[in-house]
Formats: sequence, C-alpha cells, structure tokens
Amino acid sequence: MGKPVVAVVDYEMGNLRSVAQAVLHAADGQWDVVIAHQPEQIQQAERVVLPGQGAMRDCMQGMHEAGIDEVVRNAVFNKPVLAICVGMQALMQHSEENGGADALGVFAGTVKRFPEVAGLKVPHMGWNQVHQRDPSHPMWNNIEQDARFYFVHSFYVEPQDEKIVAATCDYALTFCTALHQDNLFATQFHPEKSHTVGLQLLKNFVEWNI
Repeated sequence: MGKPVVAVVDYEMGNLRSVAQAVLHAADGQWDVVIAHQPEQIQQAERVVLPGQGAMRDCMQGMHEAGIDEVVRNAVFNKPVLAICVGMQALMQHSEENGGADALGVFAGTVKRFPEVAGLKVPHMGWNQVHQRDPSHPMWNNIEQDARFYFVHSFYVEPQDEKIVAATCDYALTFCTALHQDNLFATQFHPEKSHTVGLQLLKNFVEWNI
C-alpha cells in the first residue's frame, strides 16, 4: 500500500518546486508529493495544493489550457484543498486586474487592487501579522495569534460572505488574508516562504482530519 498523495497543481503560474519541497518537509515522510500536470493526478490525489503567482487572466488561461480548471473546481468540493496567493484569488468570481478577468467562481466576491496610500508601497511585500478569526480551526494548530507570515501581492480578495473569512491583515486597509469553508482553506500569504509558521500551517494541512 503506497503513501497518500498531495498534488501540487502545475499550470505554469507558481513557484511549484519550493511549494512542493515545503509540503514534503512538513509531511515528514508520511505523504508523497507530486507536481501535478495532468487532470488525473489531481483527481487521484488525496489532497490538493493550488499555488499561483502572476496575473489572474494568465492564471485562468493556464488552467484552461492545461485542462484542469474544472478538475480543480471539483476538488474544492470533494477533498482537502489548500490554495495559496493567486490560487486563493482564483476562487473568487472576478478580478479587477488589467481591466477585469473572470475566475473560478467558487465563492461570490471580487479581487481588488490595494488603494494608493501615502507611505505604503504596492505590492504589499514582506512580513505582516495575520489575525485569526477562529484560532480553534485545525489549520491554526500551534500557530500563535497574530503570527507573521510572508506576503507578495498587489491585489486582495473581498468575499461577499464574511463567514468564510478565516483571517485578516492590515495594509492600507483591513483585508481578508485567509478563507475557509468545509474542506477548503486558502491563504493570501506564502506558507512556503514563511519559515517555521509556514511549515506548521502546511503540517496542519496534511494532518487535517475533515
């Protein structure tokens, strides 16, 4: 009997190897981690990580050309999924980026650009505190309230349903930095770049009993 598999989705829009290596380290030999190019790899995996970097239009085009957009959307409702950065933004209906782009539409909501505020640079880049809405959620196990994670982004998500917001962060405004619903968890920050707390969150993901 082989080990269970975490699929890191490859649609040419993320730092896949660093994400895969971080998940592999956090899994501590208990899971296999594959970089998934094919829809079947995502369907067959027990857990899925959806990373992402770059522009939303390119992100969605990359998913469509790889033939994985519907497979990813289905996975969100059927198995543990962790979405990261643009992967989280892709869960919304629409992004304002570059004149507008449709996303996966898993959640009602919009991806918006940070406002121009004197003294604050866009993109939001570096370490910032993450305030958990519900510290009892299994994905926050052994992570202190207001722990600092690493961010690189110019856009943030604004979901219509406040109940799915798992954490917030302050930068020009208070924005949603994590989402949760059932078997899905998503972060705007990069756990794979967030050292000890990031590895803990990835460990929590592979140990998450849903």
